Amino acid sequence: MNRRRIPHTSIDISELCLGTMTFGTPVARDDAIRLVHWALDHGINFFDTADIYEGYARQPGSAGGVAEEILGQALLGRRDRAIVTTKAGNAVGHGRDDSGLGKPHLRRQIRASLGRLRTDRIDVYELHRPDPQTPLEESLEAMSEAMKAGQIRHWGFSNFDASQVSQMIRICDALAFPRPVVSQPHYNWLRREAQNEHLPACRQFDIGLTPYQPLQGGLLTGRYRRGQELPVHSRAAEHASWITPLSDELFDRLEQFETEAHASGLTPARYAIRWVLDKPGITSVVVGAKNVQQLGALLVDRPLMRNRDVASPS
Repeated sequence: MNRRRIPHTSIDISELCLGTMTFGTPVARDDAIRLVHWALDHGINFFDTADIYEGYARQPGSAGGVAEEILGQALLGRRDRAIVTTKAGNAVGHGRDDSGLGKPHLRRQIRASLGRLRTDRIDVYELHRPDPQTPLEESLEAMSEAMKAGQIRHWGFSNFDASQVSQMIRICDALAFPRPVVSQPHYNWLRREAQNEHLPACRQFDIGLTPYQPLQGGLLTGRYRRGQELPVHSRAAEHASWITPLSDELFDRLEQFETEAHASGLTPARYAIRWVLDKPGITSVVVGAKNVQQLGALLVDRPLMRNRDVASPS
């Protein structure tokens, strides 16, 4: 597994990051621990989680913490081999300070994440989503204070737009706060909105990009076929609200995607991941898997065969 350096850090991370959003349900505790251990043994050293992750059991305002706790257990005795990123900002309760990016919430969630992960520091702590109710200065000051306290090594963000990225940089430079080092946008062959403004903004400020959902919830694995029943144990069959609604227009695009994948000499899943990894500024991609067989099928070890690429739609 190739590794890439997170800009402005000494941290090298694997091109694949194992996401833990489904830890708990449908990936049971023992299976999740086995998956983490297999990942470490096969060169994946980067793990993504969040305070709200608890698999399909997740409901708005529920306490979360399940995935962090499982990951923490899995990394006992192995923590020095792993780079861990977790996030906060979504609701973990129904109280005034149970969501958002205000200092009280972030301070409490950092402490809670450290406890659940059974670690004394978080490698990269991310602001999970924008909070229009809290001035960015307050949130960034909380990140700066957590770094000074040794609770987090670096910080980043997810789901912020390009204008907010520029605003964060201005604030950090004006107030002498550490700049963010990572952005986690939603980006893949089907969902390309981020490449218009967000990706260029992050490249401008030398912020590493670690996109999530490179397979778009499994749609880019080649398992879905027009006119056929949903694949057994697929995301669409298990949790339809977590996947793009199937339509003839979508199947048209999926068929074009599979033509490209075939021309590249890669499986659809590996092509989807390689397609993202080959974009400028990408440091790693966050993938999910239910078992070691699925994760092993995603390992990529070579660039696309560009002389055989088929032109992609803009």
